[in-house]
Amino acid sequence: MTHTTEQEVFWEGDFGNEYIDRNRGAGLVASKTAFFSKALARTEKVQDILELGSNIGLNLVALRYLLPTAKLSAVEINEKAASELQSNIPGVDLYVSSILEFQPSVTWDLVFTKGVLIHINPEKLPIVYELMHRASSRYLLVSECYNPKPTEVNYRGHTGKFFKRDFAGEILDKFSDLSLIDYGFVYHRDPGFPLNDSTWFLMEKQ
Repeated sequence: MTHTTEQEVFWEGDFGNEYIDRNRGAGLVASKTAFFSKALARTEKVQDILELGSNIGLNLVALRYLLPTAKLSAVEINEKAASELQSNIPGVDLYVSSILEFQPSVTWDLVFTKGVLIHINPEKLPIVYELMHRASSRYLLVSECYNPKPTEVNYRGHTGKFFKRDFAGEILDKFSDLSLIDYGFVYHRDPGFPLNDSTWFLMEKQ
């Protein structure tokens, strides 16, 4: 793959490999299952799902519990993570690719990101927004670190790798056929199902 941003190179290489080992386990899958049960509560007839930036597929493992008959697809840039994803989720339709280079030929009922847009080069976000809108036949879900104004955060000693902003607001402003149907917050100190602090937004095409 030929990449155009430092962020793509970062996640495809050693740091992306190290991320895999920090983010796994049955407890994490349980928290993700609880998350999706809330975030998708107002959806209906979701039969196929695309995750952009899937890592080893724990979000999709959780979704398989909740929607056992749904067809699952994933885009993942890191080859080590993609290989483990295939083992974790037999039958997944996997694209080993940068999100910025991915060109879908079909659409999915639900397209989502979870902790991925925060790591995209801000100048390239319009490409990802266009991709999500084009690839979705009905629902878009973004679960990311929110900030009302764009800001950068130091990420494990690295600069230029973590950005907060109002991702959902930018998507809603960009596409007039989308409406916000639900949103919420996940807290890292939740006593039952903790996850990293993030705000999620569920949007629907009209």
